[in-house]
Amino acid sequence: MINCHIKLNFKIMSTIRNYRMLVMLALLLLTTVLVKAQPDKKAAELKKLETNVDMAKARVTLNERKLEVSDSLINVGTQQVDESKNETKAIEADRKKLDKDNAARQKSLSKLTTSKDKDEAVQARADLKALNLQYSADSKALSLRSKDATKKMSTGNANLTKGKANKKSAHDALKMAQSALDAAQAKYDAATGSDEKTPSKGKKKK
Repeated sequence: MINCHIKLNFKIMSTIRNYRMLVMLALLLLTTVLVKAQPDKKAAELKKLETNVDMAKARVTLNERKLEVSDSLINVGTQQVDESKNETKAIEADRKKLDKDNAARQKSLSKLTTSKDKDEAVQARADLKALNLQYSADSKALSLRSKDATKKMSTGNANLTKGKANKKSAHDALKMAQSALDAAQAKYDAATGSDEKTPSKGKKKK
């Protein structure tokens, strides 16, 4: 009876020791997992912050590019307007010269059409007819040039209007993107304990 009692106590003690070992092993494993999880969590947080910085930089670059495109459009529009003005002045000068030359030639040929010399009068009338045809053709060419100049003026003004509107939008968007980048960079620097701040400011546009 005593032996049975001793065996029972021994079995109970063994079970308790095994249980304690299992508990200690579980705690050890849990501690290892927790210790390992902390660096992993921090790495994940840093990666997220780094991604935020990269995305903010991309938005800054995108809006800087939009600003450059807007400036280019404004330059093109300004050039088109200037070219249109110069062309219009040249057309006016050419028309003035054409009218003056035509009037002088008309006067000269008209006198010859009443010449007593029949052949001379006939030739003068033929020349006068040719002059009228040439004047009509030259006038038409000037009208086409004027139409093209007007079209270029309209296109130039449209490009100026669009470029200025796009520039304002891009400028405002760039300002917001730069602020977001500064904030994202500050959070990343704070998390990494970096003393040297990574340059985050984009080029300032007027």
